[in-house]
Amino acid sequence: MGSRGWRSVRGRTTLGATAVVAVALIAGALSFYGILGASIRSGAVNTAEQRVEELADRLDGPGGPGGPGGRGLSSVGDDEIVQIIGRDGSVRSASEDALDELGSAALPVADDPRTTTIDGTPMLVVSEDLDDDQTLVLAVPLDDDHDALSTVATLLAIAVPLLLVLVAVTTWLVVGRALRPVTRIREEVDGITAERLHRRVDVPRSADEIAALATTMNGMLDRLDASATAQRRFVSDASHELRSPLATIRQHAELAQTHPGTTSIGELAEVVSEEGLRLQGIVESLLLLARLDEGAGSHPEPVDLDDIALGEVRRLRARGLDVDGTGIRASRVHADPRLLGQLLRNLADNAARHSVGRVAIGVTPSGDTVFVTVEDDGGGVPPAERERIFERFVRLDEARSRDAGGSGLGLAIARGIATASGGSVTIDESRWGGARFVVALPLV
Repeated sequence: MGSRGWRSVRGRTTLGATAVVAVALIAGALSFYGILGASIRSGAVNTAEQRVEELADRLDGPGGPGGPGGRGLSSVGDDEIVQIIGRDGSVRSASEDALDELGSAALPVADDPRTTTIDGTPMLVVSEDLDDDQTLVLAVPLDDDHDALSTVATLLAIAVPLLLVLVAVTTWLVVGRALRPVTRIREEVDGITAERLHRRVDVPRSADEIAALATTMNGMLDRLDASATAQRRFVSDASHELRSPLATIRQHAELAQTHPGTTSIGELAEVVSEEGLRLQGIVESLLLLARLDEGAGSHPEPVDLDDIALGEVRRLRARGLDVDGTGIRASRVHADPRLLGQLLRNLADNAARHSVGRVAIGVTPSGDTVFVTVEDDGGGVPPAERERIFERFVRLDEARSRDAGGSGLGLAIARGIATASGGSVTIDESRWGGARFVVALPLV
């Protein structure tokens, strides 16, 4: 994201936030204005009704127009227009303001309060029945209420735009401040290439989401760096392993070519066959590891794990080893039988290669997990090396492993198969002081 893209994001964010706030403010202002107007009108209606009831009580009493000492409508306020209207709709009596403003015209008579305009002034008209089949009608001005609502509307019309401007400016500044570290992180990550995976992003001290993003980016770079380092080491080791048998074949071929009498055809064929098998084993192991890394090539089905373990016991016994298989119990797992056979064979061959003469294979179900153990009476594995031996092309006894034909991939394949089957492989010390491998797999 360049400076233009950064400004575009900043502008879109500001516009979006301002639009949301604008909708909320306008809706709030309209609601407030509507509620305030309804409240003011309700107050005006209540006041007018109380006033007309007061005038009706006074006119119906002894001081009314027909009673002794009657004062008529002389006590009506200056801003009030009052009329007494008969059943026929004629004006029987009126206040001075009513005579001045309306003359003989009658105010509208209705059960509910009504609003009308008299001489350009909005008036609220209410009525009250008198005892002598006449109706008292009162009109009070609403100009003060309208002025109050007009003032509120003016203030809202000024305040809402000012608030929107304030929100827009604040959002612009806040978004800019928030995006600057992101832009800096982007620029730093953009400069990290395959040759510069050792570089890391500076983590700000803000302890906020930006710092979390920088920490996450550094974690990702750590994993990429470790993966690239492991891949380079793997390619280097694989090249070395493949070069060795090829060099042996070439040396014997050149020797036979240069000195035909020194090397017989049978010796050359034997060397080529042995080294070819070694090459084939390495290539097949590499292909299997590649398939395991990609999660492909697995065809899980119910498998009797005890049958596979007993097969390995019989195979090792045929080689003259003392193999203890009494710890094998019936267990069934859901996995690829070919891969499980490869896993147990790799561990069994590793135990046979390092044992003095005794090997034990066990299968023990426990809860929803089955544990497969393969142990020997060899020299064991130091605690500091117990994780490293599962790395590819790692040999703790380099000379003996090469002589025995090991490529350093067997344990890596065993762990890869266990992981692909939903399990794990660990190593500790056997009962005889040698190595004890423990495979944990989920039961069916």
